[in-house]
Amino acid sequence: MSGYEGADLAIALINVLLLGLLFVVGVAIARMRSLFAIVMLSGIYSLISATWFVALDAVDVAFTEAAVGAGISTALLLGAMLLTSRTAKVVPRARQIVPLLVVIATGAMLIYASIDLPAFGDPDSPANTYVGTDYIERTPQDIGVPNIVTAVLASYRGFDTLGETGVVFSAALAVILLLGFGERSLSATMRKKKGEG
Repeated sequence: MSGYEGADLAIALINVLLLGLLFVVGVAIARMRSLFAIVMLSGIYSLISATWFVALDAVDVAFTEAAVGAGISTALLLGAMLLTSRTAKVVPRARQIVPLLVVIATGAMLIYASIDLPAFGDPDSPANTYVGTDYIERTPQDIGVPNIVTAVLASYRGFDTLGETGVVFSAALAVILLLGFGERSLSATMRKKKGEG
């Protein structure tokens, strides 16, 4: 086995390991009733996803997944959990079959739709023609970074990415204000303590 084949095998094993971890964490999330544990496992799921994106050489997507999925989402879910109970309601087994059927039907439709997708690495696929080819040819001269996705998001679409970041920040700020953190939450806690006293 040459060094190149050994590296490919190692990358394939890492991908299988990370996908296996994602499956285990996903099943654990679906079976738990503790909301705190579910929120924490969701953050772990996002971190493993970010690691997998790094293994796929999509560092920009990994940064986004780590920041939004593991960071902001976890903080917002913990804040929302403060307004509800710590344990999910028990759903009767008869009602659990409906979501399972929906998941199976959705999965079957996605698999059926994937039949029409072009083969992996097909040079004639829409992703490998038209503007995609132009980016591949121009990025080394224009930007000089090896990751073309990063070049597209950070340079060619830099203002668009900045706008998206502003939208995400504004949404997070609005949710925090609606949940009543800060002074409003503190005053409500103090009024409650005075009422108990």
